[in-house]
Amino acid sequence: MISPIRTVVPGETQGSLARELEAGAVLLFPDLPFPFSDFERRFTARPFADGKAKNVSIRGEAAELRGAAGTPEEQEALRQLLIRYRAFARDLIGTYLPGYADRVSLAGTSYRPFDVDQRKLSWRRDDTRLHVDAFPSNPIGEKRILRVFRNINPSGEPRRWRVGEDFGSMAQKFLPRLPGYAPLPARLLAALRITKAKRSEYDHLMLHLHDALKQDETYQAEAPQADVEFQPGATWVTFSDLVMHGAMGGRYMLEQTAYLPVTAQADPSLSPQRILAAKLGRPLRT
Repeated sequence: MISPIRTVVPGETQGSLARELEAGAVLLFPDLPFPFSDFERRFTARPFADGKAKNVSIRGEAAELRGAAGTPEEQEALRQLLIRYRAFARDLIGTYLPGYADRVSLAGTSYRPFDVDQRKLSWRRDDTRLHVDAFPSNPIGEKRILRVFRNINPSGEPRRWRVGEDFGSMAQKFLPRLPGYAPLPARLLAALRITKAKRSEYDHLMLHLHDALKQDETYQAEAPQADVEFQPGATWVTFSDLVMHGAMGGRYMLEQTAYLPVTAQADPSLSPQRILAAKLGRPLRT
């Protein structure tokens, strides 16, 4: 089954949204208000980015701005815009996914003004290929990667994605190909501060799934998948460690990353951690 796009109707706050999200849906909010001031509209007229990284972002309680360009006044206005989007994302989670509200922790907030990079990148860096998210230097362990995106393009250009089949079906195909987990190298990477913490078996498997998916040209071409367009003004929410996706095009987007403990899910058995353990027939090693 291909990951469904679930349009949330105005006023819908409870019910099955969390379970649908955990089962692999992308929640689509077509027109939640997030207005721009006259001054802020310049951030969708041209990129205010220094070009050294893919995105401009804020991190931490201090909301330090990274990767921005422009005058000091413009950079501060962009920082405040991202702070406001972070609050918007938190409010969305609290309103529509209230069971997560007290357990979720917000990470980086980003402004993405550039089109998807269509250059001939290495397969590992090519985000147009179907993949699940995994962070090489930041092990996740028993947490989920929840993301809140918004298309802020001013000229009608959609954000184009493709989504793939359900995580369990994909894992059934790829797990037999993956190398086994070795705790000693994981501890060494953490001791050398190459990773922020020790990689668990789950982190190991997810990194290798990310790479195996992107490297498999036949799977990329022939796997079940569907094209999706997110129109300007749309906000969409998904677990990007569960939903296979590829970013195909579109300029000017805001994104909020959040972490949710597996134990905070409405149904922890739907997490990739528990799906992989079930496929292997044993608990994953920590």
